[in-house]
Amino acid sequence: MTRLQQKPTRAIKIIVEKDNDGYVAYPLGIKGVVVGEGDSYEEALADIKSAINYHIEIFGQEVLEEESSVLEAFVAEPKVPI
Repeated sequence: MTRLQQKPTRAIKIIVEKDNDGYVAYPLGIKGVVVGEGDSYEEALADIKSAINYHIEIFGQEVLEEESSVLEAFVAEPKVPI
């Protein structure tokens, strides 16, 4: 594909979590289960981008929500009694 014939792109919000074994990433606004992982943030992000591309290739653009209802994502850590 030439520069003028590039596929259209779309921004997808990705959640990246760090745990003891590395990083896990998953998208918001995509139907189905799509997960990426890596030893670093960058590896997990690259893996999830690849997984999203594959998911769309296999299942079609129907897996993308028309318009994601998620405007922003936040992480909160309130203390709760246990």
